[in-house]
Amino acid sequence: MKKFRKVLDGLTTSSPVNPGGSPVCGSAAGTPSAAPTPRDLEIQETLMSEHFQICKTVRHGFPYQPTALAFDPVQKILAIGSRSGGIRILGRPGVDCHSQHESGAAVLQMQFLINEGALVTACADDTLHLWSLRQRLPAILHSLKFNRERITFCHLPFQSKWLYVGTERGNTHIVNIESFILSGYVIMWNKAIELSTKTHPGPVVHLSDSPKDEGKLLIGFESGTIVMWDLRAKRADFRIYYDEAIHSVSWHHEGRQFMCSHSDGSLSMWNLRNTAKPFQVTFPHGKTQRDGRKESCKPILKVEYKTSRNSSEAFVIFSGGLSYDKAGRRPTLTIMHGKAITVLEMDYPIVDFMVLCETPYLNEVQEPYAVVVLLEKDFVVVDLTQSNFPIFENPYPMDVHESPVTCTAYFADCPPDIIPVLYSIGAKHKKTGYSHKEWPVSGGTWTVGSQTYPEIIITGHADGSIKFWDATAITLQMLYKLKTSKVFEKPKTGDMGRSADLVEEDPYAVQMISWCPQSRIFCVVGISAHVILYRFSKHDANTIITSLELRLQCEMEDVISPSDTENTPCFSDPSGHSPQPQPPSPRSNTPDSVRDSIPCLKVKDRMIRMPPGYQAELVVQLLWVDGEPPQQITCLDLNSAYGLLALGNCNGLAVVDYLQKTILLCMSTLELYGSADPFQRLTRSPRKNRQSTSDFCMRGLSNFYSDSKKRIRTSYQSLTELSDNQVSLDLERSKSPTSAPYTPSLHNDPRGTGEPVSNLRSCHYSPVFYLLDNESRENSFSRSRSSSVSSIDRETKEAVTTLQFAESYGRKSDSLPTPCLWVGTSLGLVLIIPMSIPTDEQERQEDPVTVAPTGTVLMLKGSVLRFGFLDCGGALINSPYEVWRDQHAPDDPDRPRKRKLVNFSPSSSQEACGDGHLAVVCSERQAKVFFMPSQACLYVHNITESSFVLRADVVSVSNSVCLACFCANGHIMILSLPSLRPLLDVSYLPLTDMRIARTFCFTNGGQALYLCSPTEIQRITYSQEMCVNLQETLGELFTPIETPEAQNRGFLKGFFGGNAQTFDREELFGEASAGKASRSLAQHIPGQGGIEGMKAAAGGVVGDLARARIALDERGQRLGELEERTALMMTSAETFSKHAHELMLKCKDKKWYQF
Repeated sequence: MKKFRKVLDGLTTSSPVNPGGSPVCGSAAGTPSAAPTPRDLEIQETLMSEHFQICKTVRHGFPYQPTALAFDPVQKILAIGSRSGGIRILGRPGVDCHSQHESGAAVLQMQFLINEGALVTACADDTLHLWSLRQRLPAILHSLKFNRERITFCHLPFQSKWLYVGTERGNTHIVNIESFILSGYVIMWNKAIELSTKTHPGPVVHLSDSPKDEGKLLIGFESGTIVMWDLRAKRADFRIYYDEAIHSVSWHHEGRQFMCSHSDGSLSMWNLRNTAKPFQVTFPHGKTQRDGRKESCKPILKVEYKTSRNSSEAFVIFSGGLSYDKAGRRPTLTIMHGKAITVLEMDYPIVDFMVLCETPYLNEVQEPYAVVVLLEKDFVVVDLTQSNFPIFENPYPMDVHESPVTCTAYFADCPPDIIPVLYSIGAKHKKTGYSHKEWPVSGGTWTVGSQTYPEIIITGHADGSIKFWDATAITLQMLYKLKTSKVFEKPKTGDMGRSADLVEEDPYAVQMISWCPQSRIFCVVGISAHVILYRFSKHDANTIITSLELRLQCEMEDVISPSDTENTPCFSDPSGHSPQPQPPSPRSNTPDSVRDSIPCLKVKDRMIRMPPGYQAELVVQLLWVDGEPPQQITCLDLNSAYGLLALGNCNGLAVVDYLQKTILLCMSTLELYGSADPFQRLTRSPRKNRQSTSDFCMRGLSNFYSDSKKRIRTSYQSLTELSDNQVSLDLERSKSPTSAPYTPSLHNDPRGTGEPVSNLRSCHYSPVFYLLDNESRENSFSRSRSSSVSSIDRETKEAVTTLQFAESYGRKSDSLPTPCLWVGTSLGLVLIIPMSIPTDEQERQEDPVTVAPTGTVLMLKGSVLRFGFLDCGGALINSPYEVWRDQHAPDDPDRPRKRKLVNFSPSSSQEACGDGHLAVVCSERQAKVFFMPSQACLYVHNITESSFVLRADVVSVSNSVCLACFCANGHIMILSLPSLRPLLDVSYLPLTDMRIARTFCFTNGGQALYLCSPTEIQRITYSQEMCVNLQETLGELFTPIETPEAQNRGFLKGFFGGNAQTFDREELFGEASAGKASRSLAQHIPGQGGIEGMKAAAGGVVGDLARARIALDERGQRLGELEERTALMMTSAETFSKHAHELMLKCKDKKWYQF
């Protein structure tokens, strides 16, 4: 049966009816089909399965939904916990680590073991975790799961191994940090309060030991009860019953008084000498009303009470407390220093804040120097040493989500000069007014690795802005920001046909980007069916933006017959396309419609001054047709050597000459086939009732984000697939994708582009197509397919899903490669359109470019996603490009500016193999390799049957080329080229969010990225070599530092200040004196340990060697620390012996009365 199929394959491949090869080629990867080939290709493939492994590298951006904050004042590192169980640890730039609790429970609170390289986290599932930070990838050493009580508050005293844990029942437990075992010592709530109290005090909201005496523990209950518990005597020293609920407590460093924040917006001060009532109650933001009462205020959620040597006045810093009548005011942080009150308004609600102090000892003058403020969507550090309280410039990329990210692009191994150029331009627009002091979170160490290369990440946003990021090594730094909205006039209210009607809130949202780093030409596709072409210049310029307008709309009333498609398409006269709007189409049924031949946005038609950087040169807009808005653009490609730009949507294809500012081609997909249409299209009945204009209103991007009122409405509904399945498409799909009540069946791939990443000319876009009818399908990748191909009922509105310009062969008879446009459609068809482009520079500016569709058709299953081209030796053929030249630079008569083109022709790149090249075509189900110009199918591989490919890229890894695919079921697959052998198939992540599908992209060097949350970019690697070397590229979180010595308290303070230093917690809480805790109260769970935690990041023999090397390094580090401590002790002993000997000699001959 298999032989019979191969014979059929060969017959079908050679058949002139189907010049694209058989749609039922053998599915076995690596097995050549029976199709005749021009020669036996002997390509040595070097990539093997052991070259590939998946692991996460680094996460950029702001932690999504933060919940907790912690800081180590000695190591100077900071930790942020999130609602999803993530932990982000930050130090100096380059020291940035993300870890995840496997349970995914929210992080409630975190406590550093100061200067010990460890972190304790308390999660919402009532589990405590001890993290080791002494290796580059943190690992859990111990976990303790509470079974019967809910954790509400934790406190770890400085240089103590006993952790106090408060619970919802009001009890306080004590945990040994070293063994992570509960002590038998428990402070029960009914013992902490008086027996006469009839009500429960509520959960524990505060725990702290007295700065004056570590043997005294201050316990704060939610109801307003405060208890000072004597740990030695196991009784309460005093109890305070206050009317208002308590949110936080903060001590004065002397330990004689403390401050509480309350739910009524008040601050109360308490003195230990008289606890009957507070000696001071203030309402910082509450005014006295006419009746003498204070106006009601919002709760003060947290207060910090810090002292300073330079001032007799203490700092009182708190969040909240504003009066209720000030509605609409932003969240505030208040800094009270003496009589001066400074209110800092924040852009987002405050989650937590911490005051950074010079000393880790609570019984010393604190000397606050900064405040770290964690907001819901931002991270701010305020400088307290200056009177105007400026903020520090944040070195971390915390503003990725400044506007919601709608698309991403990743470019590795960029030209080395592009990053400095972008940085120099972007630095001119940086904000000023920051603090001049160094960033206070400066812990850890990081060095740039030896094997680094320029990397750039580009993000497109809902407000139309574009951000260029330097992603070299593992860092992320913003280089340059571009605002595409400046190209357009601001829409006026009631402006008919404009973006106010088309897109509600985000008319400029970026949907796709295409960038050629060599020529520095940049294209942006917006949601309002527009394309903006930018050129880069180091000089400012005064220019007028050219605008071209396209009518790319299919009419349902057309009855398609074979005769309609046999005629050669008429090419548009270049002179006929000017910046002015085009006349209505002759086929328009409603020429008097208000919205006809009108673009969605109005381009500025006056002289505009453009600063250095990317400057808009051309805008291409699709027009409204007969009251229907233009369909969104689904794919885009540009080629700087050709000077051409191609775009497609569900209606058809357009090619634009951006050098001459003319439209070369604008026709439906069906017209491109000519007589080579492989389908028998059925006639369609006319549409009955045209819906009103208001029904076609597109929804703005801002309506579809993860806020409570904004949901993503993105669908990846496939149009159809070619083989084995058949789809009856709704005739109504020619309407706008957003018109109700039908469901659009248009499949739009998340990366439907035509440029291999390895070529550094990639088109990345977000398929923002909204479903308005079925909410349950918003986050599903369900298909609607039937199982018959006998009668294919397909309509002519076939979507163009990917495009790519390349030097190729448009016809089988071609002997030399020519400029071609490869077009992939949603029906799995590939069209090759040859072009004739003048080679002389002067002729290129004047003579028209001719485009001649030949009807060449290749076939695959599913929507076509990606093209790639190899020579007969298996090397990647890059598309030609133009070398960048600054068009606005001053003229130099000695060096005239001419176009310099770099061409990678298949014939010039292979002398030994002769003419011809290999074309790699990947669809959502299948990958094929064709030999050109014979168009014979050499290899075929069915990538998936149960799912479909969302993203595919031809990438360079380990000096070779492969095909990388990301499927809707979360699998990452790597296929060899050209044989399409499976090298890797890993179930990486369950695709539960459209955001991942929308932003996932591969790049060279074995790297990829995706938006793992609305605020964070996750970078991963699929290269074994990079996984092994990951330890070397990451920063060190822990640096051996001597703990600062406590200040000398003096004789009188030590004599009268209590005996806090003699308090022995081990003797009090240990098993010998306190006994064992109940086993049913908490369960100890051993962790993976420090070195074991690296197993997820490295494997095999090389990984074992790396782990052994790091283990030896850690052991050597510990031995070195021990040796240093021994040397210090010996030096101290020698000094003491010397002083004792000198004292003996001095006093040897004195009598007793002489002393």
